[in-house]
Amino acid sequence: MFLGSGIFVSPKGLLERTGSVALSLIVWGACGILSLLGALCYVELGCMIPSSGAEHTYFLTAFGHLPAFLFAWVSIIILKPAMLAIICLSFSKYLVEAFTSECEPPLMAIQLLGALTIVLITFINSYSVNLATRVQNIFTAAKLLAILIIVVGGIVKLAQGNTAHLAKGFEGSTRSFGDIATAFYSGLWAYDGWNNLNYVTEELKKPYTNLPRAIIIGLPLVTVCYLLVNVSYLAVMSIDELLASETVAVTFGNRVLGWAAFLMPLAVTLSTFGAANGTAFTSGRLCFVAAREGHMVDVLSYVHNRKLTPSPALLFNAAIALIMVIPSDIGSLIDFFSFTAWIFYGGAMTALIVMRHTMPDAPRPYKVPIVIPVLVLLISIYLVVGPIIDSPQIEYLYATLFIVAGLFFYFPFVYLKKSLPGMGHLTTFFQLLLEVVPTDVMPDA
Repeated sequence: MFLGSGIFVSPKGLLERTGSVALSLIVWGACGILSLLGALCYVELGCMIPSSGAEHTYFLTAFGHLPAFLFAWVSIIILKPAMLAIICLSFSKYLVEAFTSECEPPLMAIQLLGALTIVLITFINSYSVNLATRVQNIFTAAKLLAILIIVVGGIVKLAQGNTAHLAKGFEGSTRSFGDIATAFYSGLWAYDGWNNLNYVTEELKKPYTNLPRAIIIGLPLVTVCYLLVNVSYLAVMSIDELLASETVAVTFGNRVLGWAAFLMPLAVTLSTFGAANGTAFTSGRLCFVAAREGHMVDVLSYVHNRKLTPSPALLFNAAIALIMVIPSDIGSLIDFFSFTAWIFYGGAMTALIVMRHTMPDAPRPYKVPIVIPVLVLLISIYLVVGPIIDSPQIEYLYATLFIVAGLFFYFPFVYLKKSLPGMGHLTTFFQLLLEVVPTDVMPDA
């Protein structure tokens, strides 16, 4: 869950925004530390409230229905589909690049393959929870193989004395606070997934033990891996060459692996497919939990009557992701995702702080020092406000307006419990079409 495919996408954007080798490596390390601190706070939240749904559940407990609905509204309509679209576009770029290495890959081919990937992953997760879990385990091994190839190749090149690009240090570093914040967006995208286990807390075995253990062991190892991967890239490519490459890992493979260069795009495509599968898995669970609480239409909380998978939620997520594939601008999608996501990560830190006062006697098998959620909250405020002040973009306004737009749906449909005419008939239609039934039980892993 922690070792994301973003390490094959983010290095270019992060280096471009920091401007120098040394500052980019510092930001990569800082992103790992920030993710670890945030994840430790989520461990406390997950152990205290052992229900699936992550932020949705924590906002509901700490603040009530409105903040929980706004999170579900933005996440289900924008964040989770955007994450799936980004990963599937990355998958298709690397796969198409493997067959068109001599020329620029056709945009239409990338879009079509990305869309087909979304359809395939949705089918897998709708067909069987066990199949989706097995796919995740198999493709995670490919991710580890890709990173191992890059790290070992980089060590060999460093041993041969290829340190000229790394020796440039802080040369060309940016002094813009906004650029550093958006560089964090690129880096944090690669680490994103540190809260995924909280979406399926109900499905974890021994969550009080396994949740903190997974975080404390996993994230430091991922941080070390990401730093080594970036050092390896820069042992082989100059800054200009890295910035010019659309598929950094493929360029690395062509420079280092010789006749075996095909292994790199193969390993990366398998890795990104696994990451997309994991994203679809958790997205379906969030949508299921939100609908179960009355924050989405009822049919999204239904499961297939035989497969017991949350197929309506999965199909809804896939439909929006397919629309997001059309622009094909991975960088803009990452910025939009990160800006919005860190609003809610900051909200989760606030929920933890608030519940220390409102629920002082609640059982906390794991408890972080209060300074950690306060620090993560302050950093999240910087990550949201910094880019707006330094370099305002229309995407940030769209994200803010979309959050506010949720209010127009909350008060009539959730607070007053109104329903649109014919909604009951529509629910029955989809129930018959998809062969789904209502349930209060989270689908088993």
